[in-house]
Amino acid sequence: MRLCERLTFATASVSIATNESFRRVALQRGGMKPEDVFVVRSAPRIETFLPGPGDPSVRQGAKTVLGYVGVIGQQEGMDLLIAAVAHLVGALGHSDTHAVIVGFGPALEEVQADVAARGLSGHFTFTGPLYGEALLNALNAIDIGVAPDPKNPMNDISTMNKVMEYMALEKPVVQFDLTEGRASAEEASLYAVRNDPVDFAEKIAWLIERPDERLRMGRLGRRRVMERLSWAHSAPALLAAYDRIYAKMGRPSLSV
Repeated sequence: MRLCERLTFATASVSIATNESFRRVALQRGGMKPEDVFVVRSAPRIETFLPGPGDPSVRQGAKTVLGYVGVIGQQEGMDLLIAAVAHLVGALGHSDTHAVIVGFGPALEEVQADVAARGLSGHFTFTGPLYGEALLNALNAIDIGVAPDPKNPMNDISTMNKVMEYMALEKPVVQFDLTEGRASAEEASLYAVRNDPVDFAEKIAWLIERPDERLRMGRLGRRRVMERLSWAHSAPALLAAYDRIYAKMGRPSLSV
């Protein structure tokens, strides 16, 4: 795989990286020149991903609602999330907490079975995939966005779309301490100890008990998306990548 990667970089005119970590891969392992590597981040469209009241029925009458959106697979740390909710509800006494899981994936039935086996079915709703207005209605109804992706070499350098979506909707985030997760969210998130569901639960509990801090972090996240991370900030880098290709071909740039 490393050989294939190296050959790919060697034959590329430019490389588009989703974040600074992947840019370093292109430079260090790929041997590309800095001027040929462009960071084009993935981000929700801020003109449509707008904060709002959401659909109150999503909350199932709970005091605090956690939200997860994405693939439902064990590689996304769903087992860690379930363990965290179990500790939150049981040991930490936050029994009036509900988790809304939006998405689908190969581990859905396994995850649902784990929830049932732990006696947590009343604390979880699995909506299936949602899009457009239905997705916004669900995510705007939650209080805290969760990203339980475990720390490993791949996740550590990956930008999680769900973190960006929570931030765009002014939701505070709880995630494990991943390099790119921290680069995306900064102070808009709390960071649990590596792959520790107990600490993950404690971070959620800290936010549950501090509603003013949730609001502050949510606003910081939205501001960060607006000022630095939205698609409006990535589009020029994408155009610059194509301009670089055109320049190497001796053709006029896209801006001409």
